[in-house]
Amino acid sequence: MAKTPAAPPANASSDRFLEEKATHTVRGSGGGTDIAAGVAAIREVQRTLKPKPGVYRMLDAKGEVLYVGKARALKNRVANYTQVERLSNRLRRMVSQTRGMEIVTTNSEAEALLLEAQLIKRFRPPYNVLLRDDKSFPFILLRSDHDFPRIMKHRGARRAKGSYYGPFASAGSVNTTINALQKLFLLRSCTDSFFSRRDRPCLLYQIKRCSAPCVGRIDAEGYDALIRQAKDFLGGKSGAVQKEIEADMARAAADLDFERAAMLRDRLRAATFIQGSQAINANGVGDADVFAMAVKGGQTGIQAFFIRGGQNWGHRAFFPRHDGDMDADAVMAAFLAQFYEEVPPAPIVLIDRELEERELLEDALSELAERRVSISVPQRGDRRRLLEQASRNATEALDRRLAETSTQAKIMRETAEFLELAEVPSRIEIYDNSHIQGANAVGAMVVAGPEGFLKNQYRKFNIKSAQTNDDFGMMREVMNRRFARALKDDPDRETLGKQDAAWPDLVLVDGGKGQLSSVMDTLEELGIEDVAVVGIAKGPHHGREGREVFHFPDGREKMLPTNSPVLFYLQRLRDEVHRFAIGAHRAKRSRAISASPLDEIPGIGPARKRALLLHFGTAGKVRAASLDDLARVPGVSEQVARTIYDFYHPGG
Repeated sequence: MAKTPAAPPANASSDRFLEEKATHTVRGSGGGTDIAAGVAAIREVQRTLKPKPGVYRMLDAKGEVLYVGKARALKNRVANYTQVERLSNRLRRMVSQTRGMEIVTTNSEAEALLLEAQLIKRFRPPYNVLLRDDKSFPFILLRSDHDFPRIMKHRGARRAKGSYYGPFASAGSVNTTINALQKLFLLRSCTDSFFSRRDRPCLLYQIKRCSAPCVGRIDAEGYDALIRQAKDFLGGKSGAVQKEIEADMARAAADLDFERAAMLRDRLRAATFIQGSQAINANGVGDADVFAMAVKGGQTGIQAFFIRGGQNWGHRAFFPRHDGDMDADAVMAAFLAQFYEEVPPAPIVLIDRELEERELLEDALSELAERRVSISVPQRGDRRRLLEQASRNATEALDRRLAETSTQAKIMRETAEFLELAEVPSRIEIYDNSHIQGANAVGAMVVAGPEGFLKNQYRKFNIKSAQTNDDFGMMREVMNRRFARALKDDPDRETLGKQDAAWPDLVLVDGGKGQLSSVMDTLEELGIEDVAVVGIAKGPHHGREGREVFHFPDGREKMLPTNSPVLFYLQRLRDEVHRFAIGAHRAKRSRAISASPLDEIPGIGPARKRALLLHFGTAGKVRAASLDDLARVPGVSEQVARTIYDFYHPGG
């Protein structure tokens, strides 16, 4: 009997833990969707379990994760799935597909809840509530590793030393706030290298958005005072900061220092702008996250407000994916667990409904934040009014979403009809190449589904074999690499048609008959004959929008009216692959420009390359140098000098 692994530490990441610990995996026999086989597989696992907290994963016959769940007592929770008559239709479908399970035990149910959220985000199982918008939220960072700290926007892991303020709902909201804070506190936003090279103030000083510490226009003590005020303002003490600036302005006016008084007046106006731009009244709330839910037409919208220091730092609507028969409270609980998997929770979380697992969520979030986090449903006062505003926004956002979905569904149906597809495509792949006379050639693939672009599935191809100015050859290489890999990973094409599948329903190629012919020849060589392929090219008046010609494999050409929504949609797909391909090409070209012939010499890293260039001036002079001259370079030993010399003089 396999042993169930020990629990992960409370602050351990699930990825590292699962790599280090073996999970308890049992598979039953059988295939298809036989519910009896699913129940047998679950019972086989259930016999080995104990009533301990942990996380379980339901697996299908191919080992793909169907569902991730957590339990206070694994043995009891897993046993519930064997009582088929008590299960909902959704869970019956899941059990019928289950052929194995994986188990990880934890020290507590709160740890299990956190691990469950991590695994859902990692595996994205079809039977879980899925938070679709997994973009990282921006923060404001005040660096503390410099004598004159920098203010900047930050995303991702918080490794830099300093104070973080956020989250903000969007890049736009954080950029607006930073601009206002620069006017208010005159903090520098430049990089350390730019700061160290200045010998006169930059433009930001001239437009009164920086105090120019780089050239000594303010001393360290004065700049520290600005940093302190900025921290107080971002920490919710905006009133005290304004009073301090008002007092300084009054003193400057009394001393007849009108220039300084005018500068302080402008700073006060910036503070007023920040407070006046708050579209949401959050007075007296302090630091809080606010969530309200709306449900309509089988879809869910959740509106989030981020309040920090009584100021609104933005709001965002989320539309988690889930089965229509799921309970709304369960959707909200699952959403919160996944949302806070990467975003630090505020001390207060306000929600619009009582949750059965509220105390468990509080414990889990408190453990995550390493401080107390409370979840409450306010009934009166400012917090209740704020929650009601969030609820109205949730309803309006969901209404807009449903209207957009209806319009998009109609466009997708018309697209399928125009391109003569058997059904509405769930996965569209669009291809393009970018290069300059064959140099730094890059192929690009973007992916779109019924709900928009799937950016996490975009792919770049560094062109290897077709190095000349041969667009057709480049397209053949891209298609061969893409679909040879697909054949290897999923030869039976069992995932065809799913949004996260390896196989597309439609391939759009940016180009005319030549590119389309290259694609069709490559697919024919691979034995692929059932993927729809269409080429999109400029029309007879090359360069005029709205005259695109669509090329079909049988040689036919079709066009759309210039005001057609289907044309606008297909143009958007084509423009997106253009953007992605050109960006990849420019990045590759930039790397090539900065590359040095010395990079090709084995054993020569950045430090020795820098020493050689400082000593000789150019890579050409390094190539022409004698063995003795190379050995005189600081940091280059006789052995390294011999390696360099032999690289350029293989016969000598």
